[in-house]
Amino acid sequence: MAHALNTTTTTTTTATSSLMARLRGVAESARTSWALHREYKRTFNELDSLTDRDLADIGVRRSDIVDLARTHVYGA
Repeated sequence: MAHALNTTTTTTTTATSSLMARLRGVAESARTSWALHREYKRTFNELDSLTDRDLADIGVRRSDIVDLARTHVYGA
């Protein structure tokens, strides 16, 4: 009977560790997503704050800002 109790404890500990690892993974994924979103908003706001003339000087149309910010942060 002691062996069965030991197996249950090991299984519970493994399940708890697995659950904790999954929760840590979800939390890390959320932190990464928030950081990327903050970077996207920062990039968008910086480009959006430029005048039309400034944008023209760097070869960017105002309508391209969303795509440029997205590509800069999230890739192609």
